[in-house]
Amino acid sequence: MPKTKAFPYQVTEYSDDYKLSAALNRSFNQYPSHVNAENELYSQFKYTKLTGLDYNDGDATVTRRDPSKVLFEDGKYYVWYTKRHTPIPPVGKFSKDYKIMVTEGDKIVWNDTIPTTDWDLAEVWYATSKDGFHWEEQGVAVTRPEYPIPGWRAVATPDILKFEGKYYIYYQAFTEPSGVRGDYCPVGVAYADNINGPWTHVNDVVIPTGAKGEWDQFAIQAPTPLVHNGQIYVYYKAAFNRPGTVWSGIGLAIADNPLGPFKKHELNPVQNSGHEICFFPWKEGVASLTIRDGSEHFTIQYAKDWVNFDVMAITEFMPTGPNAYIPDAFLDNKDGRGITWGIGHFINFKGKNAKRTHSELYRFDCDLSLDVHDPEMKYHNYRLAPQFYFNLGLSDKQKKRIKEENQKVKANN
Repeated sequence: MPKTKAFPYQVTEYSDDYKLSAALNRSFNQYPSHVNAENELYSQFKYTKLTGLDYNDGDATVTRRDPSKVLFEDGKYYVWYTKRHTPIPPVGKFSKDYKIMVTEGDKIVWNDTIPTTDWDLAEVWYATSKDGFHWEEQGVAVTRPEYPIPGWRAVATPDILKFEGKYYIYYQAFTEPSGVRGDYCPVGVAYADNINGPWTHVNDVVIPTGAKGEWDQFAIQAPTPLVHNGQIYVYYKAAFNRPGTVWSGIGLAIADNPLGPFKKHELNPVQNSGHEICFFPWKEGVASLTIRDGSEHFTIQYAKDWVNFDVMAITEFMPTGPNAYIPDAFLDNKDGRGITWGIGHFINFKGKNAKRTHSELYRFDCDLSLDVHDPEMKYHNYRLAPQFYFNLGLSDKQKKRIKEENQKVKANN
């Protein structure tokens, strides 16, 4: 028990009996441990370039991104992802009329074969691997349905569910080129009796966007299904807030049947941050990698009740566009064991002569597992090369502002 008023040098089991500041209270009563090395929900991440997938010499006509959870069946790993293979790279131009070819003078901007964005005109493909490093592409899984069925323009950002012996792929179902008005889409779904397909479109929206004025009125993105209490829990992202200031939140929709109807949770959004997300069962609850956008970005969070999340760790160098190998994603056994690796995407690869960047899949490894103890993954305090910071230098606009401020200081003195 405390013998002095001052907080002691040696942290003991009695340290939290002192009167604590808000910061020390978080260390003892919010985070699993007051030191990262003992925090099971803290990890650094290691990255490996995948082999076996061709990107056409990096000319930006081929892109792979937005991987699903990784499943292991029939002696190999499976992953599904967004793939675009178009005659030319995305043009990045928008038009209000998306039913006809659009031109600027004699220049074609986009049409039924020319994409606006990296994920426009995409479909869901899949690959298999024996070791998680070398992958062999198996072909298209979920194709774009016929117009005007949702997804006719693109099906993207898939995730996989296995439920009662059947398979379901949820995806963003685009009915217009991304960028015409924004990145607007609801969620569609396709199902199969076999992990290799064939996949059948439901041909309708399974999770719709919100009503006008609601936080998710424009888009339901990155659908991420898990099984909890015998129900399908789908976490999803929506970007909202006033124009020009994007704020991403995470919502939750629940259904008894994989094909719906889904009911959105009354507390949505259930997370206040996260442009790119990965959810996995952890003990009796669910944990998440919360990456980019929002006041709690680059954190690892946990919700014992699957709804109300607390920050468990703050980390860096987190994976972008990640999903993971989650063996117990659908077991619903209240004993989630965590993750040790997964697949993500980097969006800024650029070939030697390419004018546009493209996305490629990569592997990340970590220790967010109750069954693995890897001290190397708990190391922190990395030091980057000075040139990394200098590459984040001032813009011309900022240099001009500083120059003008210096001139004012000089004139006033």
